[in-house]
Amino acid sequence: MPTDSARPRSEFATTLRIIPVVFFTFLCYLTIGIPLAVLPGYVHDDLGFSTILAGAAISVQYFATLASRPLAGRSADTLGPKKTVSIGLIGCGTSGALLLLAVLAGHWPAVSLTLLVLSRLVLGFGESLVGTGAILWGIGRVGTTNNARVISWNGIATYGALALGAPLGVAISHTVGFWSLGVVVIALAALGYTLARPMTTVPIVHGERMSYRSVFTRVLPHGLGLALGSAGFGSIATFITLFYAAKHWPNAALSLTVFGTLFIGARLLFANTIKTYGGFRVAIVSFSCECLGLLLLWLAPVPHVALVGAALTGFGFALIFPALGVEAVALVPPASRGAALSAYSVFLDLSLGVTGPLAGYVAGEFGYATVYLFAALAAAGGVALAAMLNSRNAKVPNAPAAT
Repeated sequence: MPTDSARPRSEFATTLRIIPVVFFTFLCYLTIGIPLAVLPGYVHDDLGFSTILAGAAISVQYFATLASRPLAGRSADTLGPKKTVSIGLIGCGTSGALLLLAVLAGHWPAVSLTLLVLSRLVLGFGESLVGTGAILWGIGRVGTTNNARVISWNGIATYGALALGAPLGVAISHTVGFWSLGVVVIALAALGYTLARPMTTVPIVHGERMSYRSVFTRVLPHGLGLALGSAGFGSIATFITLFYAAKHWPNAALSLTVFGTLFIGARLLFANTIKTYGGFRVAIVSFSCECLGLLLLWLAPVPHVALVGAALTGFGFALIFPALGVEAVALVPPASRGAALSAYSVFLDLSLGVTGPLAGYVAGEFGYATVYLFAALAAAGGVALAAMLNSRNAKVPNAPAAT
């Protein structure tokens, strides 16, 4: 990519070149977040299906995202990031059309549920392509020396959109009706596609392309670290309200707000530390901070301590994805960066998919507080793994990981 050798830009100028492409990630995750809070209620209350099916209607999207990760990586490497993002946005718009049809078919519950599941599957496909394509597009615009900054801003767009989308979807559904969510999703995807068309593409990187299996093997240790770190986020997102209820504490939502605020703040203020100190060192500190936060949640005697724990967890988790991601991408040839990002992101999908049922089992056997002890142990495992990778990298920089 020629941007690596281009005239140095100021940090502000670099950020201005990143934001337009991660805005497509923001729009994509808005289409995910808007129906997120109201879809289970529609399946259970309006269509009359069980809570298990209501939960499955949400979860099926993550399986589609996981399954389409290899396709997203190859598409970004061979078709180019811009085209990959555009195809993903078309998928998001199609999911909105299927959601609208599902509501219109509400008198036939089985048909409506089938259309909803198809909508979630297509949305997972779109999410995978937009997320991977936007990162590669951003890297192409500002150069690989700014990998961490691009990944960090993409994460801010992701979690910011999810945080905004859920309450926005509830408000729209209550004000206009559930059917309107499909129209809003279509409009958001169309807006993204329209804005993407006139934007300058970046050159497709030609050269050696590794097989996806080889790429997966290279990034496996980094992905395992991401999975260990994501357990804390998954346990808070899934069980913090039930944890608060079991303790008879009010304002569980405040802990989620604090987590998200510190997450975004850490990415805005400390993304450059990855370039300065290296991804593994930043990961060690991040895992340690997350582990401490989760231990505070486990031991919290009062809500204020739990809030501090949620804040430290969000602060620590914020840089784990970009810190390990930068090191993972450095292990593959430039023409396989998309495959590396998609293979690495698989572990986030797997972790979030496994954390829910596993944490549910732990909560049922040992209580909700113990969920955070187990997540803290996972974060401690992340500290050990990052330290091992840092030690190996100090001896042989960017050496392929042994498996």
